[in-house]
Amino acid sequence: MNDLSAGLVQVGILVVALAVVYRPLGDYMARVLSTDKHLRVERGLYRLFRVDPGAEQRWPTYVMGVLAFSFVSVVFLYLLQRLQAFLPLNFGRGAVSPGVAFNTAVSFVTNTNWQSYVPETTMGHVVQMAGLTVQNFLSAAVGLAVAVALIRGFVRSRTDRLGNFWVDLTRGTVRILLPISFVFAIVLVALGVVQSLHSGVAVTNPGGSQSTIALAPAASQEAIKELGTNGGGIFNANSAHPFENPNAWTDLIEIFLLLVIPVSLTRTFGTLVGNRRQGSVLLSVMSLLWTFVLVVTWWAETHPNGPTALLAGANLEGKEQRFGIGASSLFATSTTGTSTGAVNSMHDSFSGLGGGMPLLHMMFSEVSPGGVGTGLYGILVLAIIAMFLAGLMVGRTPEYLGKKLGRREVTAAAISMLAMPTVLLLGAGTALLLPGTTAAMGNSGPHGLSEVLYAYTSTANNNGSAFGGITVTNGWFQSSLSVAMLIGRFVPIVATLCLAGSLAAQRKVPETSGTLPTTGPLFGSVLAGTILLVAALTFIPALALGPIAEAMA
Repeated sequence: MNDLSAGLVQVGILVVALAVVYRPLGDYMARVLSTDKHLRVERGLYRLFRVDPGAEQRWPTYVMGVLAFSFVSVVFLYLLQRLQAFLPLNFGRGAVSPGVAFNTAVSFVTNTNWQSYVPETTMGHVVQMAGLTVQNFLSAAVGLAVAVALIRGFVRSRTDRLGNFWVDLTRGTVRILLPISFVFAIVLVALGVVQSLHSGVAVTNPGGSQSTIALAPAASQEAIKELGTNGGGIFNANSAHPFENPNAWTDLIEIFLLLVIPVSLTRTFGTLVGNRRQGSVLLSVMSLLWTFVLVVTWWAETHPNGPTALLAGANLEGKEQRFGIGASSLFATSTTGTSTGAVNSMHDSFSGLGGGMPLLHMMFSEVSPGGVGTGLYGILVLAIIAMFLAGLMVGRTPEYLGKKLGRREVTAAAISMLAMPTVLLLGAGTALLLPGTTAAMGNSGPHGLSEVLYAYTSTANNNGSAFGGITVTNGWFQSSLSVAMLIGRFVPIVATLCLAGSLAAQRKVPETSGTLPTTGPLFGSVLAGTILLVAALTFIPALALGPIAEAMA
């Protein structure tokens, strides 16, 4: 079977698997996020942390819960790294340097999982398990909590309550993320992913010299890093490492894991708002964008324009031969569409057009299908912008799901939408102006610009994947990328929760003959067009100087 056929088979299996679990998982998450019943373990946690699960919160209180929890998480993870020398299973790896520790703490708490260090030589197993893996669960659960709060804003009427952040955080972790990741960790171990508490294994090289191959508890972190759309690798090569991703089956399972919750959340949304066609329209738009990026990326990598790649018949450099071009393109498309930093190939080695498409995919605001929770509330924000634009064209006050979209709602949606491009373009532009930072670029010209653009796009979108070829260990990159992660995560969250509170305070208005239907292809086209238009107007000038110029060279 050639690479094209194998790739098409993998895409087919992936789509079928997602279709099979879409309804049961989506409905299960809807029940989990709307029930009044608490599990025994959940009640124990509420008593331990003195949380009243029956007390609902106004949107400012919900925001304070998110921010306070995230702040404490950053401090805890920072201290855990700085005190690593006193922890067991550190294997002689001392305290992580302050800059790297802060950047890593921010990265994992914001669900970015950007890594500016070599995990095998920097982090001990306790930091990996008690720090990074725990945040893989909790940061994903925070995104899920914000998404369900926004859904309540659409569903509820004339109330100032959005639910309880601590309850939503606990349920998302205990009932959704933990059981699924536990099952798939076992599956990954059975298929060859390493799970070991040893530091490494000594081997004798062909020349007789001795070396050590690093080991780690990879399977348990691999499952949640993909399921929670996190992405940080326990090995430096990430999901291209044979200990994290040894064969085609583990590769397909990992792609499935990073897509399954964001895709199924559209069903959850439709169930909770009482109209499943609403969720189907969102899924259709997500699928259209995802398919577009996959097709162009795959085509670009099999139709190269470089002399070396032309001699090889395809752009094979930077890709694992056990996956090939098809699976590499599929992984790159899925990881950049879901705020997941995992990679099974080096995006820096892609062709100009092939590398530009994953970059553009993130610039869509990662809503195809987006991260756990973040993809859903991100596309709902863009849906509000789309309805506002449609209202301007017909000269009437826009409404969505029975809620009027006035100045406050549109302002909150606009702030949420503009946070990412603002920090991306300002950060990348400033980095290019500073004389010391250009030395960190592994390449000059358009490709070097693409490296810088990718770094700030990845961090501002809380994605975490790296283009490679750029060294980000100096003070400017450590601090500026941390700021990009914080702004890219928390400004949209605050704006989204403000939007949810404003929507919940309204009463539902009945549909009239002038209401734009939001369950058909017309609204889907308007929404897809809005996403493409916003990305084009915002990023085409920068892309023209980077990947587009490289592709046309």
